[in-house]
Amino acid sequence: MNALVVAALTMGLLGGAHCVVMCGGVVGAMCAGSAPPMRRASHVLLYNVGRIASYAIAGAIAGGVGALASSVGAVYGAQVALRVIAGVLALTVGLYVAGVWRGARALERAASPLWRRVEPLAKRLLPVEHPLAALGLGALWGCLPCGLVYAALGIAVTSATPSMGALTMAAFGVGTLPTLVAMGAAASALARVARRPWVRRGAGLALALMGAVNLLAAAAPLGIAALPGAPFVHHCCAVPR
Repeated sequence: MNALVVAALTMGLLGGAHCVVMCGGVVGAMCAGSAPPMRRASHVLLYNVGRIASYAIAGAIAGGVGALASSVGAVYGAQVALRVIAGVLALTVGLYVAGVWRGARALERAASPLWRRVEPLAKRLLPVEHPLAALGLGALWGCLPCGLVYAALGIAVTSATPSMGALTMAAFGVGTLPTLVAMGAAASALARVARRPWVRRGAGLALALMGAVNLLAAAAPLGIAALPGAPFVHHCCAVPR
């Protein structure tokens, strides 16, 4: 399996505690209605299908941006720069989830104007009473300002192709599924666990570690740092020979 896809999937799994905070309210609302249990379960599933689809579309755009960046100037230099950006985003969001540093709030504030336009449309679909409403709500909720999503998009940019960017973001969405689907089955209990400081701190520090490793991997070929067991390659603005 592609390393970027694995990284995005892992990020989704580790970020489950943050997903409960960001998406828990809407999932809880869908599960609290008077519809039969099977219908509520199908609504939660369709919500997640819509959400992952919106992530995949964003990933395709990010991959296209990465392809454009790689085609301008030195391809190798662009790839290293994109990988550094992905590492910085993952490190920043990990520290944010862990409650160590709230720098990622700046990313979420930057995207809030878009959400202010989308939120009224999303609210019109609540309470969810039709499968298409659940699907549409998920697609709209994918626009919610979320530092974790932006970190995953940073990984998608490094894919440098629209198709791989879409696959990377879809993998991230799939990684968040276990938490949100389980929340649909036991919303209040899972929300209490996910909000415990040690859970969020552990998940956040794991995300930060992922970002730090990505930064080290990007820096190693430049001679700035080296990962244990990785070959040392020195070069100056050129692809290693």
